[in-house]
Amino acid sequence: MGKPRKDYQETLKWNVKDLYNTPADYEKEYQELEQELSNYSKYQGHILDNAKTLYELLAFDTEYNKRLERIYIYAHLQNDQDITVPAFQALFGKTYNLYEKYVATTSFISPEILKNDYNIIEKYLKEEPRLQEYERSLKELFKYQKYTLSAKEENILSNMVSVFKTPDDVYSLLTDADLKFGKIKNEEGKLEELTEKSYRKFIESPDRSVRKHALTKLLGTYGNFKNTYASLLMAEVRNSNKIASIRGYNSSLEAALYQNYIPTEIYTNLIDTVKKNIAPLSKFWQIKKSMLKVNTLHLYDTYAPTTKEIEHKYTINEAKNLLLEALAVLGPDYITNLKKAFTERWVDFCPNDGKRNGAYCTNCYSVHPYVLLSFDGSLNNVSTLAHELGHAMHYYYASHNQTYQDYSYSIFVAEVASQVNQILLSKYLIAHTTNKEEKKYLIDDLIGDFKSTIYRQTMFAEFEKIIHEKDAEGNVLTYEDLCNIYYNLNKEYFGKNIVIDDIIKYEWERIPHFYMNFYVYQYATAYAAAIKIAMAILNKSPKATENYIEFLKLGCTKTPIESLKVAGVDMTNKTTLEEAFTYFNDLVDELNSLK
Repeated sequence: MGKPRKDYQETLKWNVKDLYNTPADYEKEYQELEQELSNYSKYQGHILDNAKTLYELLAFDTEYNKRLERIYIYAHLQNDQDITVPAFQALFGKTYNLYEKYVATTSFISPEILKNDYNIIEKYLKEEPRLQEYERSLKELFKYQKYTLSAKEENILSNMVSVFKTPDDVYSLLTDADLKFGKIKNEEGKLEELTEKSYRKFIESPDRSVRKHALTKLLGTYGNFKNTYASLLMAEVRNSNKIASIRGYNSSLEAALYQNYIPTEIYTNLIDTVKKNIAPLSKFWQIKKSMLKVNTLHLYDTYAPTTKEIEHKYTINEAKNLLLEALAVLGPDYITNLKKAFTERWVDFCPNDGKRNGAYCTNCYSVHPYVLLSFDGSLNNVSTLAHELGHAMHYYYASHNQTYQDYSYSIFVAEVASQVNQILLSKYLIAHTTNKEEKKYLIDDLIGDFKSTIYRQTMFAEFEKIIHEKDAEGNVLTYEDLCNIYYNLNKEYFGKNIVIDDIIKYEWERIPHFYMNFYVYQYATAYAAAIKIAMAILNKSPKATENYIEFLKLGCTKTPIESLKVAGVDMTNKTTLEEAFTYFNDLVDELNSLK
């Protein structure tokens, strides 16, 4: 159990006063924004009357968005630092309602602009020089012209957002609030509550019976609700397919990838390449089986430690110094800016009662990034801090080098900077230990990251692809269909030298990312890109560090594919993925040499 938030020092908390010094300051801004929503109406029907009016609307909308982002982040942070406080719940609720009003109020803008050809924009760009800062975003808007409906239809869809979110909302309530897994015995034979949060501890237990019981009880409980979860997931899939069809896309996959200029071949190439490279994983299973001294390796054994965990507990100051040392290869400018995360209190370290689970980074363009985690001093927690600070530095560089409308980078590249940091930290620790058991632990941990991020996330991506395609073809998928598809994919992706336990067929029910519409593949592509970048930096390839920093500055001024090329990564080239498997195979061989 943690402590109440008030019992922690202020220095361990993020500084929300950088957003608003007092709640009254937030309230004043909220009231002004609510009133100013009506100002959009004067532009309706007149956006393209002349260049000056177009500029005025875009400038007004930009400033409104900056302010809306600021109050949203403020409410979001307050709520997440203690989700049990009704006042924070209400604060976030009313702020989100204002955001929804904004979306509905401004839904006329895109259809009205897109009723015209782009040549009128080109004309106005010449007439009004100030419009040039919006040239990229206007071109981006016209990219969607053929998929944009009438103003009335767009308004209907924007007002249906909360309805389309229903499967995800119900899934979250069922999984996070209502579902109970009961208790299981720990290594000492004492009963402990099994939750999604505590599951990791049990599945990584050195006691095999604890691991097996944890997997069986967790997935067995999900299995008891298989019909409900199947209905929710297929409702989400149908929503995705229907909206894509209404807008005129060939598929929901194309619709999901289109916004980031990602050809569907990137998605299919990822699946094909991973499935052709199962052999290194099968080799790892054989090594793991030997290190665990078991006759057969089961899925519940895959997270078991092959050596004793690093027991050193880091203080926050030790964690900070370790990260500054490990990431020094990114150059003095990066380190100078990274130090601001600690001196300016971007990070909320408190493991207080009521704090939102997990870790994340968010950003306010007008202020700075914010990072949430519950610091426990473990190496895993330090690695999580490195990950989230990778996001923070990506935000920092982008927001300090781009305008508001151009700073927000694509989801496709979002996980690159975070994974680069984690890889650099792991490689630093491996290089600086003389303890064989520590080295084995660290290499095994890197192998685990690769397995979870490349193999597992790609398996999830193929599962999504299959069920969306089957629904689009008119098939009605039952829980049995979903279970069979998922089980067979586990057999394909995890290869030889491992037993695929039957209970794994229910695991799809616990994956929240299936409600995020073809999101997970980006974890795998980003990790492959991060490997290439990190190894180029460590190998001191010419301009590797400089090119990476330039990549962090780009925001959305280039397409995701072109952005990564600045960092020396070509995701359209299959060799990028193949090189990742060479890296993985080298790790497996290195671990084998330490047996």
